[in-house]
Amino acid sequence: MTATRIAFALAAMGLGQASDAAPDLVRLANPLQGTDSTGGFSHGNTFPAIALPFPMNAWAPYTQPAKDSFFYQYRQNRIRGIRQTHQPSPWIADYANFSLMPVSGKLVVNEEDRASVFRHEEETAHPGYYRVLLDTWQATAEVAPTERGAGFRFTFEKPGDSYVVLDAFHNNPEIEIHPDERTIIGICRNNSGGVPANFANHFVIVFDQPFAAYGTWTPDAVNEGKTAIKAPKAGAYLKFDTSKGKVVTCKVASSYLGAEQAKRNLDREIGDADFDTIRQRAEAKWNETFGRIKVEGGSDEQRRTFYSAFYRSVIFPHRFFEYDAQNKPVYFSPFDGKVHQGYLYTDTGLWDTFRASHPLYNLLFPEISAQIMQGMIAAYDQSGWLPAWSSPGHRGCMIGNHAFSLFADAWVKGVRDFDAKKAVAAMVHDANTQSPGFCGAIGRDGAAFYQRLGYAPYPEIREATAKTLEYAYDDFCAAVLAKGTGHAADAAEFAKDAMNYRKVFDEKTGFVRGRKANGDWCENFDPTEWGGPFTEGCSWHWTWSVFHDVPGLIKLFGSDDAFCRKLDAVFYTPPDVKTGTYGQMIHEMTEMVASNMGQYAHGNQPIQHMIYLYNYAGQPWKTQARAREVMARLYQPTPDGFCGDEDTGQMSSWYVFSALGFYPVCPGTTGYPIGSPIFDRATITLPNGKEFVIHAKTNGPQRPYILRASLNGGEFNRTWLEHADISNGGTLELEMTSAPDTKWGVQPSSRPGSAIDALNKQP
Repeated sequence: MTATRIAFALAAMGLGQASDAAPDLVRLANPLQGTDSTGGFSHGNTFPAIALPFPMNAWAPYTQPAKDSFFYQYRQNRIRGIRQTHQPSPWIADYANFSLMPVSGKLVVNEEDRASVFRHEEETAHPGYYRVLLDTWQATAEVAPTERGAGFRFTFEKPGDSYVVLDAFHNNPEIEIHPDERTIIGICRNNSGGVPANFANHFVIVFDQPFAAYGTWTPDAVNEGKTAIKAPKAGAYLKFDTSKGKVVTCKVASSYLGAEQAKRNLDREIGDADFDTIRQRAEAKWNETFGRIKVEGGSDEQRRTFYSAFYRSVIFPHRFFEYDAQNKPVYFSPFDGKVHQGYLYTDTGLWDTFRASHPLYNLLFPEISAQIMQGMIAAYDQSGWLPAWSSPGHRGCMIGNHAFSLFADAWVKGVRDFDAKKAVAAMVHDANTQSPGFCGAIGRDGAAFYQRLGYAPYPEIREATAKTLEYAYDDFCAAVLAKGTGHAADAAEFAKDAMNYRKVFDEKTGFVRGRKANGDWCENFDPTEWGGPFTEGCSWHWTWSVFHDVPGLIKLFGSDDAFCRKLDAVFYTPPDVKTGTYGQMIHEMTEMVASNMGQYAHGNQPIQHMIYLYNYAGQPWKTQARAREVMARLYQPTPDGFCGDEDTGQMSSWYVFSALGFYPVCPGTTGYPIGSPIFDRATITLPNGKEFVIHAKTNGPQRPYILRASLNGGEFNRTWLEHADISNGGTLELEMTSAPDTKWGVQPSSRPGSAIDALNKQP
């Protein structure tokens, strides 16, 4: 890491020359990580989300035009405002957003005119607080979050008139100014899809001092003294007398239910608290959350990377529910446009997050996971489909039925506060029903083919081989829940279909590949060709997507050695790309080439578990070395700190697990294959109050290999942990060394087994 990048990281977090002496954990996390991104090359595609864990709203500065979903770009030097945001990904885009911006000396309202030059040296960002000096206006803007609101503080240093400009963006917002109450009430309706016709976000803003003047505006006119407006694009402004005091503060909250609920959210979450109190509460919440995993040892950069990743892991999914006057959870449904009691979460792509994010929640936040499960069943009740990518309603993005994975993983890890029998009925429906035309991401695209052939054929079904692999895994997950709830016939059918992955594996080439409806393989096969029968990747990436039957996949290769040689070949094959049906280099291709790890494409999800598969074939030392290599080369706590799309927490959750030394290769099972912890000691405080400690003795950057291990004082030769090993508390002690050890964990009894075989053997 260069000195310049270190300076960027420290300046971004407002740490300067901070010492190693037990800093607040919240100050180790950098919200600017991954913000040095564009549509053509992703270092994370993130924005600095100033928010609490699992919030309803986040807040962020934006440097680009309001409709640009890459709205904060680290290399830009002009800020247009601080916006409420719900954006899960620039590829999905934002909704229900509005912004506040201080200006001084003269009134300007349009975003180009009001944008201010800023410097990163005068920008402080951590999860519970953001501050920036706006050079153009000689004003400082600060924000501290609550779950459904925030506190703002504006400090005006420039003599003369001082203003705060509200921008409610496009799509017919409504604004009312109430001068006697020092309040603005508004409705914003901007969205990017996935909402019913009656969708609206109601907000209330209360200032601490009277307005010297006020008005509304549109792009074409400023309406001085006007107190109400509804227009295709609209905003408001407030003028303050700062001759006696330079500071103006306000409190903000919003609601999808109405203005009264927005006021209720404001009273409940902020009340009479001043700005510093709001900030202190936010920081305390983050310190409590981060305190669930405390790490010791490792480098300063590794600790900052770890807590930055931990932060990214838990800012999605977003709460979509609120508490009514009786303190009961209620929500406006983006699926049927009605108000319901209960819990709902949104703004997450399950194709990404089923892999590690949701297993992390089941480990650390089972109460949140239970609410997420309840919300998915509610989505099925209200729309007829389980969610796959929601923001806030169903969005037509990605593949698979990974709500199945979430249900199964929660169930096997003891999270059962949801209607599991209804979940099974929903899975039976979705697995056997063609995706509706408006959204290929829910149900099953090619359901009839899959039922008849046991695979999705190409070219009849777009991305058919990738879908076949994901359907097979999801069928395994459905079998887990069906068996656990006594649905024996459904379980048997799903378990049979879980083996369909074999129908797209070509033993002659040693790859999965596209297959026609008549059973023939598609011609002109090239494992480096992207697209076609694959999703955002090629056969080098998708061949390993058999989470639930890795021993079965090994058999298809012929032997453990042949399997491991193929795994090795991923890294030794040049990073050549054949663009295939994409027709041009897309950013995932460019990022794989830039990572320079052969065909290993960590910047996208399908291959991220692959490193851990050496454990299944008796060569765990290769897992240990590769996990360390990826963490060291592809993650930093800096604006260019990711090697691809962060994707609502998945890439960060991969790092959190891997840095601890284990990873959930197959969600829906209780096993975590072991890798190589980077910290000397990590203490996980579990929801039941117990602690699990990973103690890596004689650890260091050049000592990634496990020589021997013990669990709670007893000899330990397994290359995986059981969920109960962790949840029961205890200590895993690993002795690390600098040379590969070819004896520890290599025996057949030491290896993780086939999840589908284990399921079929259960009574």
